[in-house]
Amino acid sequence: MIAGIFSGAFGIGGATIIIPALLFFFSFSQHQAQGTALAALLLPVGLLAVLRYYHSGNVVINIALYTALGFFIGGFFGAMIVQPIPDLILRRAFAVYLIAIAIGMLF
Repeated sequence: MIAGIFSGAFGIGGATIIIPALLFFFSFSQHQAQGTALAALLLPVGLLAVLRYYHSGNVVINIALYTALGFFIGGFFGAMIVQPIPDLILRRAFAVYLIAIAIGMLF
């Protein structure tokens, strides 16, 4: 629910909340956390939030469709690439990603 609220409010991916929660509160491996987050977000990802933004005139459909296509294709290759990566390295890479995003947003 918290991930959904933050996604709708800030347009962030719920995985930035779900993955750390699965790691720290449920002791998932990094691979399990990422796979479970993807499965949880597969169908409901932002549907009601998108409808609300759309009705307010804040969705550019053609760009959203191109972006979705990129996610569709890129998601396949990204999942394929990370499978052989050791869990600790993947966890650290995820942490660096979150830090880079935070620093970019801060400045």
